[in-house]
Amino acid sequence: MPTIPTRSLSDGCSIPVIGFGTHPMSDAEAETSVASALDLGYRLIDTASLYRNEIGVGRGIARSGVQRSDIFLTTKLRGGDQGIVETKAGLKGSLGRLNLDYVDLFLIHWPMPSFNKYVDAWRAMIDLREEGLARSIGVSNFNEAHLDRLLDETGVLPVINQIELHPAWAQAHLRDVDARYNIVTESWSPIGRGVPLGLYPPVAAAAQTHDVTPAQVVLRWHLQLGALPIPKASSIEHQRENLDVFNFELSPAEMKAFASIKQERMDEDPEFFVEL
Repeated sequence: MPTIPTRSLSDGCSIPVIGFGTHPMSDAEAETSVASALDLGYRLIDTASLYRNEIGVGRGIARSGVQRSDIFLTTKLRGGDQGIVETKAGLKGSLGRLNLDYVDLFLIHWPMPSFNKYVDAWRAMIDLREEGLARSIGVSNFNEAHLDRLLDETGVLPVINQIELHPAWAQAHLRDVDARYNIVTESWSPIGRGVPLGLYPPVAAAAQTHDVTPAQVVLRWHLQLGALPIPKASSIEHQRENLDVFNFELSPAEMKAFASIKQERMDEDPEFFVEL
C-alpha cells in the first residue's frame, strides 16, 4: 500500500497531496468505490451536498475499517444553502448524511456572486471551524475578486481553493493568486473530460518516455505544479493507477511543454454559475 505524502495548510492541518473524487457517483457507487479507494491507500475523500452521495460516502468510510482520524474528508456547501443560518444548517445536514461528527474540510462550492451571500456563508464557516464541526474551511471555484472580498470583509482567507484545473485549463493566474495568499490550489476534473489525453502531444510524449499512462503523466503534472488533484475512478484498476504517480518525475522541459496545449474551460464559469 503506497504512503501518500501530505502537505501543510495555512491553519496547521495537513492534507494528502492526492485524493479521491466521488462526482457523479450514486450512493451505492460511492459506498463501494470509497471503501475500495481507502483499502488501496487513499486517505483524502471528496464529496459535496450537491453530489447527493454523502450517505454512500459515509457508508464507504464505515465499511473500509480505516480509522476516522486517518481520513481527510471534504464536503461542500450547496449553493442554495448560503447565508449565516443556512450554512450552519447545511453542514449539520451533511454530517447527518455522512454519519460523522466533523469534516476535515468544508468548502463553499460556488461563489454565486449574483446571489451575494458567499461572505455571510464564510462568516458562518468561521464559526463552524471554531465549534470543531469543520477542522479546516475553504472555497471552490473562487476567482481573485471573490478571495479579495473575503479578506477585506472578514480578515480570514480560505486554506484551499478547489478549481477546475487540467492541461487544457491550467489557470496560471489564479494559481499565482492562491500562492500569494498561501492558499493551496486543489484540482477538480484534474484529467479533464471529452478529449483523450493521448491527443495532447506533450502528454503522449511524456507517457512514452516514462512508460506510464497519459493519466499518470497529467496527475504528476498537477503534483509538480503544487496542486492537489482529486481524480474520480470507479474501477479498482484506475484507482490504483491514479495513485502510482510517485516513482517518476517530469523534466522541466516536459513541464514547460504543457504550455502549448490550447486553453479552454470545460465547465461552468464561476462568475455566472448558480447552484441551488
